[in-house]
Amino acid sequence: MVPNSSTDQLSDEEIVELTLQNKDNFLFIINRYKVKLYNFIRRITKVSSEDAEDLLQEIFLKIYLNLNDFDRSLKFSSWAYAIARHQVISRHRKLQARAEGHAIALEDEGVNKIISNLDLQKDLDLALQKEKILKILDGLGEKYREVLVLKFLEEKSYQEISDIIKKPIGTVGSMINRAKAEFKKELAEQKIKL
Repeated sequence: MVPNSSTDQLSDEEIVELTLQNKDNFLFIINRYKVKLYNFIRRITKVSSEDAEDLLQEIFLKIYLNLNDFDRSLKFSSWAYAIARHQVISRHRKLQARAEGHAIALEDEGVNKIISNLDLQKDLDLALQKEKILKILDGLGEKYREVLVLKFLEEKSYQEISDIIKKPIGTVGSMINRAKAEFKKELAEQKIKL
């Protein structure tokens, strides 16, 4: 096993190679991605923190079991996010009849990124508007909420989003533009001035 501090300088792909040589090194993948994937789950779903933890365990199990099949032409992070997305969709389909009612867990910084990337007025009072903005984001259709989260909160490139959601880059661009338009439309309908 490689010392943890020395893995900080390694790329994801190098850690994958180490893990394929020694399965004990999978811990490095977990440590690198547990917070990122947990936040991704919470941002695109309405599940509780406990359900997000369960999903995270399922995701890491899938990654571990399929690591030999990792397509090295993709970025590892895109592959891991695609697995996470697939698990979220699978869980959603299983629980579709049961409404959860949990709000998206977004931090102030995430709300700021979405707003600034929508070219909206920058000097709004987020303390008063945050709840309404989160409600709008939560109320967007899944595909729109998902691409906004991937682009502006997870800071994924169009190529990475394309790899994650398995759609062409042009479609990703269109989805992001439609998502931003939907978000702006909801702002206007709810008479939220930014």
